[in-house]
This record gives sequence, C-alpha cells and structure tokens, in this order.
Amino acid sequence: MTIQTHKRTCSLCEATCGIEIRYDDKTGDIESIKGDKSDPFSRGYICPKATALQDLHNDPDRLRKPLKKTASGWQEISWSQALNEAAEGFRRIQAEHGRDAVGSYLGNPNVHNYGNMIFGPLLLKQLGSKNKFSATSVDQLPHHMASLHMFGHQLQIPVPDIDRTDFLIVMGGNPLASNGSLMTAPDIKNRLKAIHERGGKILVIDPRRSETAGVADEHWFIRPGQDVLLLLSLLYVFTHELKAQLPALPEYIDSADLAGLCAAYAPENTAVRTGIDAAQVRALAAQWLQAKSAVCYGRMGVSVQQYGGLCQWLINVLNIVSGNFDREGGAMFTSPAVDIVGITAAQGGRGHFDRYRSRVRNLPEFGGELPVAVLAEEILTPGKGQIRAMLTVAGNPLLSTPNTHQLERAFESLDFMVSVDYFLNETSRHADLILPPCGPLERDHYDVIFNALAVRNVAKYSTALFKPKAGGLQDWQILLELTKRLNRGDLKKRLINRLTWAVMGWLKPEGVLNKMLKSGKSGLDLNALKKQPAGIDLGALQPVMPKRLFTRDKRLNLTPDVYLKALAEVASELQQPLLTGDQLLLIGRRHIRSNNSWLHNSQRLVKGKSRCTLMLNPADAERLGIADGVSVRVSSRVAELEVVAEVSDELMPGVVSIPHGWGHGVPGIRLRQAQQVAGVNTNDLTDDQLLDGLTGNAALNGVAVTLTAVA
Repeated sequence: MTIQTHKRTCSLCEATCGIEIRYDDKTGDIESIKGDKSDPFSRGYICPKATALQDLHNDPDRLRKPLKKTASGWQEISWSQALNEAAEGFRRIQAEHGRDAVGSYLGNPNVHNYGNMIFGPLLLKQLGSKNKFSATSVDQLPHHMASLHMFGHQLQIPVPDIDRTDFLIVMGGNPLASNGSLMTAPDIKNRLKAIHERGGKILVIDPRRSETAGVADEHWFIRPGQDVLLLLSLLYVFTHELKAQLPALPEYIDSADLAGLCAAYAPENTAVRTGIDAAQVRALAAQWLQAKSAVCYGRMGVSVQQYGGLCQWLINVLNIVSGNFDREGGAMFTSPAVDIVGITAAQGGRGHFDRYRSRVRNLPEFGGELPVAVLAEEILTPGKGQIRAMLTVAGNPLLSTPNTHQLERAFESLDFMVSVDYFLNETSRHADLILPPCGPLERDHYDVIFNALAVRNVAKYSTALFKPKAGGLQDWQILLELTKRLNRGDLKKRLINRLTWAVMGWLKPEGVLNKMLKSGKSGLDLNALKKQPAGIDLGALQPVMPKRLFTRDKRLNLTPDVYLKALAEVASELQQPLLTGDQLLLIGRRHIRSNNSWLHNSQRLVKGKSRCTLMLNPADAERLGIADGVSVRVSSRVAELEVVAEVSDELMPGVVSIPHGWGHGVPGIRLRQAQQVAGVNTNDLTDDQLLDGLTGNAALNGVAVTLTAVA
C-alpha cells in the first residue's frame, strides 16, 4: 500500500476550495479529504461538502452503466445501444412533430464542469429546438439581465470586492451557508471577519436572521418581495436629499432622470410595506456615501421574487451612483486567465433578450432559454411546438422548479425522455434512458465560470484523480456521441460537422482549455498550471472600465428602457393591500451541509437532526396554536404538504421558511440514504404563475401560504 496525495479543486459549490485527497494508489481507496493550505485562494479552508466527494465516489446508488426502462423494470444496457436509442428517439419525435418537440433542461452542475460547457452547446445546436430551459431561471437570471443591458454582456457580472471594502451590505444572501454565490469567495467567514478587523462594517437585510447576519454589525428584517421599494427609497435619498454628496458619474455613463424615476418612493412611503423605518433608510444612505468604500451585494432572496429583475438593476445603479463601481472595495470585474466574457463576445455570444417567446404564455427568451416556469404548460398544452420529449443534463427540475405536481403530470405525459445523470432520482425516474457519466474525481477540472466571478483573480487546473472504470464515459463524451448521432443537414453540412466534431474530440476539453488560456493575457497555458497544482494567484481585482464595456456604443446606460417600463408595475405595488388574516409569506433557506437537491445521499452531510423543517416566528406560532416539533399542514394556491414546525425568532413575524432541494419520499428512485431523510419538497407549494414580470425568473420567495396544525 502506498498513500499518495492529490491536490484538486472541490467542484461541488461555487467556492472552489482547494483540497488534498489522500488515497491508496493500489486499491483506489480514499483515506481522507482535507483543505489544501497551499492553495492561495482558499488557504486551507473547506466546508463539510468537500468530504462528500468520497461518499459520491463510492456511492453504491451512483449509476455506472446506462439504464433502459422496460416493462419488467430498469435494465443495464451497453453504451452503444443506449446512445443509439437516445438519438433515434429524438430523431423520431422531431420527424413527426418538428424540432421544437424536444425540450432540454440543464442543471447547475453543468457550470461546474467545463467539458459540459464546451460540448453541451454542440448537442443543443443539433437538436435545434427553441424549447431550452435551465436552472438559470430559478436562480440568477436577473443578474444576467442587468449585465446584458448595462454592460453589454450577460456574463459581465460585477463582483463585490469584499477583501477591500469598508462597508458590505448584503441583501437576500447568506454567504456563510452558500460559501458565496455569484461571488466566489472561499473561506468566506474569515474574509468577513477581516472587514471588521480593518474597521469596516457589515449590514445584512433579510427576512431571516441568517448565519451571515449572525456575524454582521446589524441585521434588518425586511418583508419578502419588498426589496425593490427599499432600493428605490435609497435612490430617492441619494438623489433628492444627498445629491450634493454624490460623486460625478464617469464620462462613459449615460443616465436618464434618476431623481424623477424614484420621486414617489420617499422612505415614508415605503416603510409600512418594507417594515424598515424611514429614519433607518436615511441613516443607511448617509453611511453608504460616507464610507471610504462600500458595496451592496444582493443574491437569491432579491432575485427569485416578483421584482427580481428590477432589484438587481437597482443594486447596480446604487453601487454606481454612490461612486463604488469599478474601484477598490466596491463592485468590480474580474480579469481571469480564461476570459470567458471576451471569448464569447468575440464569437457573437454577448447574449440576447426577447428574440422569441414561449408558445403558451408568450414569455420572452433570454440567452436562448425560456423561463422554466413555463416548462409544464409547454408539455401539457396541445398544438404545434408542443414538447413531446425531454433531455435533462445534471438537473432535477422536479425538485428545483415551481409547482412540482403540475410538472410531474407533464413529465408523465412525455413520449420519450433521456437523462444524463449520476442517479435514478425524482426527475430521471421518468426517463426512458439514463446515461450516467463517470464521477467528479474521474475527470479533470477547471473553473471557467467561477474564476470569472471570484473576489480575486486566480487560476487552477486539476487533473483526474482516478481513471474512469472500464467502459465509463465522461459527460463531454456522452454529449459528443449523442451529437454525432444527430448529425443532419445536406451532405456538405454533415461533412463539416463530422470534421469539426472529430477535431473537438481529438482536442478533448483540456485541449480547448489550453487554447482559451493561451488566448488570454495571463501568459499561462495548461503546462504552467499543471506545475502549480495548488493554483496560481493572479492578484486583486483591478479597474477595467470603460475598456470592458461590451455595449455597441461602448457606453454604460444606467437607465435602460426595459427597466423604466417595468417600474410602472412597482407604482401599483404601493396601492396593493398587505396580506391579512392567516396568510404568511414563504421563503427558502440554505444550509452549508446541503447543495440544492443532489447531495442528500451522502451520509456525512445528512447525519444529525432533520434540517427540513418549517421555521416560523414565535408570535405566529402562538397566534396559530402551533407548537415546536408538531406537524403542520402548509397550503398555497397550488398544493399543500405536511412538515414539522420549528419555532424560531430567526424569522420575522409573518414569514415562514422551508429549505429547497428536499422531498425524496417519492417512489421509484434509488437514493437510499436520501430516502431515509426525505423531507418535503417546498416547490410543491411554489407557483408557476408567480414570476418576475421583467425577466420571467420564478418567484420562489414571497409565496402566500396558510398553516394548520395537524391533529
């Protein structure tokens, strides 16, 4: 037995922590997984999820061979048969019903896998369907929308420079549980601690006193869905009362009448709805402008709500007009070794909005994807363009998207379905074929996307620790083989496709990565990164504007028309009655030992008391006669479920919380550990009709529910 040490990046969340895996090079057994102290970015920190890589690698429920659904149950088949039947199924459906009859859904793990990012688009292009969906529209779509309209590229997302800021304002985010989201920041707790050590302050604004709020100087409760009013009130104070203190806008920024668009939102006019006193709002605005540097960071809580698009735009506006844009300690942009923004811009891939619309509800696409909230109706509604078949890749929409019961009916009605997935889970159980890729330790890794969202410029390449088991395929190989089998067009087109794919297959993902590295300004290539397995620090974020504007006129429009039009809807919000009677507002919550829907089969992560509870304020519990630990029936417009109550003053009155990603009690799945801690699916309660009207993002927070104690 020889124990070896392998350095790599943990690929399970956005933090990109460096890890050291000690393993037996004879048996392949993993002895331990620890933080890599030599990693210049994570500095030895890891969260509990990193150890789950061992569980995932060894998981007996993880599929190793393709499965086919038959009359007698699931049967293992060869890769050749599986790929041929998958391609033939899609061909058959499209031949009979048209290109748009095949839909696709991509889950979050795709952006943790650069091979999928390279080869996935080839497959989707061959399918040629407009019915493309992803987890983006139950997550970060409002960020992309703001980046496209303000900075000219959907991926040019500003990052809070938390390592140098003096005042951090967190709205609807919980980085101590998420490890940072659209803000790659490993060892986040010590990074936040450092703000205090240099004399800075942290304010968290959230309906829940979260883990991050626990280390902040202040925490303010805010009523779910009302963040847009707070942001408009802050802009009001900036432009009406503190105008003399505002710095001049840089020459490259164009702006309409900011004072006019927020004139109706004086803090007194919004306080009743937000729950935040007018004096607090004015004090925050003053502190913001007085700070040496400041930055506002808004995440899931302000994105997945009715005005998520406006919220992310207004956060950008406030960071800009306060003089905290593209400068140290403010909202900045990365300069990564792989310049994915520049590369895609050069290829014409800056992004687009409203080029076409969904068939049933007439909602606009963004970046070639439709809002996932319309997926069920696009399957269930007859007519030309109806989805008859689905491809899912590393996604579990039946736990991750709104109104699960309706989507369940939709998936049950499909004529054909293929899932590329590790597991037989809540979604893939509906598939005719499941194509399982090899595990994350059996492929190389480079963070193309998360390096572009990091609080420092870093680069790190991880080789595969283990070779795939005999006959195993990596994700990119599965996608490429499906693409080859779907080759279509005239003879010339098919020949060009075959040549292109042959070259891509020869290069493999690492060959393409090497070309992307060489095209950048870091001077790095793959060989240089292989010599530094702990990673390379490329320095702090630097000002890049206006050179990094991708707008056609090379100017930053602070007030795009699409947002000015959407503001009209907010004006009516002030006239709407607040919830009355027994209705409460449902929000989600994160936990550091969980990651969306797919790590609950790890015993290391789910051990201990149940975390899937309904959290509610003591005052609401007393008023409704609900005791801690009892079962409660929760009802929304679309469904009801039963869950155990957890009475806690972490939540403001009038708000309840259930974490997302649970609900493993359905029949027909192979997730033995997860089934023992099944929990409930909060998306049984969320409403596919409740959307951000601007972007189409699902409004998973602020869903009206009622509670009843179960006798």
